[in-house]
Amino acid sequence: MAHVPQIKIPATYMRGGTSKGVFFNLTDLPKRCQVAGSARDNMLLRVIGSPDPYGKQTDGMGGATSSTSKTVILSKSEMPEHDVDYLFGQVAIDKAFVDWSGNCGNLTAAVGSFAINAGLVESARIPENGVCTVRIWQKNIAKTIIANVPIVNGEVQETGDFELDGVTFPAAEVPVEFVSPVDPSEAMFPTGNVKDVLQVPASGTFDSIELEVTMISAGIPTIFINAEDIGYQGTELQDAINNDEAALERFEVIRSHGAMKMGLISDISEAVDRQHTPKIAFVSSAKEYTTSSGKNIQIDEIDLNVRALSMGKLHHAMMGTAAVAIGAAAAIPGTIVALAASKDEKQKAAESVTFGHPSGVLKVGAKASKKDGCWLVDKAMMSRSARILMEGWVRIPEDSF
Repeated sequence: MAHVPQIKIPATYMRGGTSKGVFFNLTDLPKRCQVAGSARDNMLLRVIGSPDPYGKQTDGMGGATSSTSKTVILSKSEMPEHDVDYLFGQVAIDKAFVDWSGNCGNLTAAVGSFAINAGLVESARIPENGVCTVRIWQKNIAKTIIANVPIVNGEVQETGDFELDGVTFPAAEVPVEFVSPVDPSEAMFPTGNVKDVLQVPASGTFDSIELEVTMISAGIPTIFINAEDIGYQGTELQDAINNDEAALERFEVIRSHGAMKMGLISDISEAVDRQHTPKIAFVSSAKEYTTSSGKNIQIDEIDLNVRALSMGKLHHAMMGTAAVAIGAAAAIPGTIVALAASKDEKQKAAESVTFGHPSGVLKVGAKASKKDGCWLVDKAMMSRSARILMEGWVRIPEDSF
């Protein structure tokens, strides 16, 4: 029996923040994969190694977690005053599905570096030494992001002393700015409220419940819950959540009904095909805890604790886009995040917060203002790092797509 040969596709494997993904230049893809559709999705699924009923992605580039089952496609920007168009695909692990509904904030830190190395940024904009401001158009969410990439001797500087909790080794710092993460024509709070009551039906061993939530669309649509309202401290690590199938099922029920209330889906059944958004997170006031690496975080090091789920599992650190949502919510009085971060009754919002996550701490800033009765976020900022891990070609069977 004859079998098809493998083809090879130019690709770069990169770490950005606390995520890893396979990066492609759009023009390097097979012709029929250069446009949205089943061919592109099937190609990416095969590259990553999905769907995998074993949940390991052994026969692909994926790492069997939401943080490592990611793909990025970049091209010269079609938008004025932008350098590169950035399209992100979150690849499901156990099903044949690529979610294009949101951005990956962590991998954004690697977009600028890749764009420079791939010749997608005009040479005149790259200094011999200093910082290259890469203007990114995020196509999934139609937003502008600025990556400030350090340059030494005309090349991207990847090594450095910047330490990011959740990443083992230090690297060069890449400040990232999310410009107007909420457009003035959009509702940051889809329901019009900074806090809502969400009716959650019974599921499994859990009774029905009314939850106080903040539902915000900034960075990525996110549902915030008080940890104590669902029986947690807010200091939990991955095993406490991810080894509890009943708890994961309950989180998905909450997420699905939150998605309905946010207007992201019109029927609960649609949530299964929209795993990437919205995110769901639970928060608490600052509490001492020990991270997954054994580091002790003291109360005075943080303003609050936040734990977030991605693709149905508790994230090992924090998604970059969810960090934007945290910063935005913290900057607006009365949200669950702002109240958890408050040190006293007078302080109900802050332009920056440092929050604890399972791997350590992260500082994020946001500038919010109110216009015509609606909240706007002008900018959200955080620092990440990025590094090329491998470059060359990925190979997949010719009939994969």
